[in-house]
Amino acid sequence: MAEELYTPEEVATKLKLSKYTIYEMIKRGDLQAHRIGRGLRISAKHLEEYLNPDTSTRQAVNTFDALLLQTDTGTYAKLAGSEVLFHVSTALNGPVQVCIEPENIIISQTQLICSARNVHKGTVSSIIQQENRCMVILDIGVPLYIALTPYSVQEMCIKPGDTLYAIFKSMSVKVTGR
Repeated sequence: MAEELYTPEEVATKLKLSKYTIYEMIKRGDLQAHRIGRGLRISAKHLEEYLNPDTSTRQAVNTFDALLLQTDTGTYAKLAGSEVLFHVSTALNGPVQVCIEPENIIISQTQLICSARNVHKGTVSSIIQQENRCMVILDIGVPLYIALTPYSVQEMCIKPGDTLYAIFKSMSVKVTGR
């Protein structure tokens, strides 16, 4: 029996997002889609994997409970138990869960003026050497995991205690309802 397939528009309706957000999620690789002819289709399986990632095979880092706040400058997710705000792009309201992949965060030793709405100053609490990458844990009021190459860590001379800026776009923050 064939698996159920959805158009990006149908997924947008299910998730209460705009179809443009779904296309952006597909483009970034956050949501898997199949090209069938000239159209895109998302399988029920891939939608379920996006909504409920298998935490037994992947460590759930940078995932936080939050409350959405509307301001004149946009929508912010206030992370539970802290004063940290992530600028997000979502049509959802109220309590949510937000997630930012460690690979979607860049770091800088100075504050940058850039198009990314999220620029958070923090202190390096530790560096974990993994197979082909380093996981830098930056305390911005909550621990934020940032994936870097060993070369980047060496070139920037990053060590515990350093002050760095974590930078990521609003569109990189996955927002799901709770």
